[in-house]
Amino acid sequence: MMNYQDMYFNIDHGYLEGLVRGFKSGILKKGDYLNLVQCETLEDLKLHLQSTDYGNFLANEPSPLSVSTIDDKLKEKLVIEFNHLRNHCLEPLATFLDYITYSYMIDNIILLITGTLRQRPISELIPKCHPLGSFEQMEAIHIASTPAELYNAVLVDTPLAPYFMDCISEQDLDELNIEIIRNTLYKAYLEDFHQFCQSLGGATMESMCEALAFEADRRAFIITINSFGTELTKEDRAKLYPRCGKLYPDGLGLLGRADDYDQVRGVADSYAEYKELFDGAGNNVGDKTLEDKFFEHEVKQMKNSFMMQFQFGVFYAYVKLKEQENRNIVWIAECVAQRHRAKIDSYIEIF
Repeated sequence: MMNYQDMYFNIDHGYLEGLVRGFKSGILKKGDYLNLVQCETLEDLKLHLQSTDYGNFLANEPSPLSVSTIDDKLKEKLVIEFNHLRNHCLEPLATFLDYITYSYMIDNIILLITGTLRQRPISELIPKCHPLGSFEQMEAIHIASTPAELYNAVLVDTPLAPYFMDCISEQDLDELNIEIIRNTLYKAYLEDFHQFCQSLGGATMESMCEALAFEADRRAFIITINSFGTELTKEDRAKLYPRCGKLYPDGLGLLGRADDYDQVRGVADSYAEYKELFDGAGNNVGDKTLEDKFFEHEVKQMKNSFMMQFQFGVFYAYVKLKEQENRNIVWIAECVAQRHRAKIDSYIEIF
């Protein structure tokens, strides 16, 4: 039975929820992918995409098409749809949508710092940044040589400023420091977003806390696996784990002491949904990687989010599903462009 809170939800957010559910119906289906993998050239791919919701989004692009052009136009289409939602929403949905963009801002900052370290010109790096995470101060990032300078010159006026407080130091920026900064920012961001969703309560809290808990745990597993064979100490590694997932606190304690992949797998065995992901992953020919298994689980989770009414989780789910769709199309386009068809079917089906 509909309660008063749900009735008020529709007054403020019903139109946009209906709109995002309409956007979701345009996500590529199994039949669309079967057509795409049969393409011989990128021009064929363009023709097949024209018959879907993508329409003529590549119509003004000159031949020959490149994979990077397709990638850019896919991102551009997502950003147009997202900005339409953002421009027409009311609070607290406006803040919720802003939170979604913060992860892209973190990725952009890390991309720019890494590129600057490798002496790449800023004019070459800016176009590679994700448009959902763009902000005014991005172009000033090349003047920073330490985390403290990065904060004072660039980040102090951005929404990421509070997340950066744990990263400020006078150490020079190098590859290891940059990865620590990335993971520290993500930890603070996920915990903050989780807390915000809890404050909203209701169905939004239910769907989003589940989604963010999985994201936090995925990061904890990947940070641990990637740290083996590096200079990162166990103590420093443990500080990077987001504490809003199902692994917190016991699982994170065990991950913090893990010395190899088998021990990480042992931690996952204590959690039914993660045990299934690790059991299905492998590095042999034909096996799915752990990363692919995580993506598959995320797609399943995001699809389930659309089963619930009167909640903001559908907006987050839509962005995540479109992200996966973009990865699928770019993967197929790369295989077509390089005439490497052996692995063209290694995309992750959504619907």
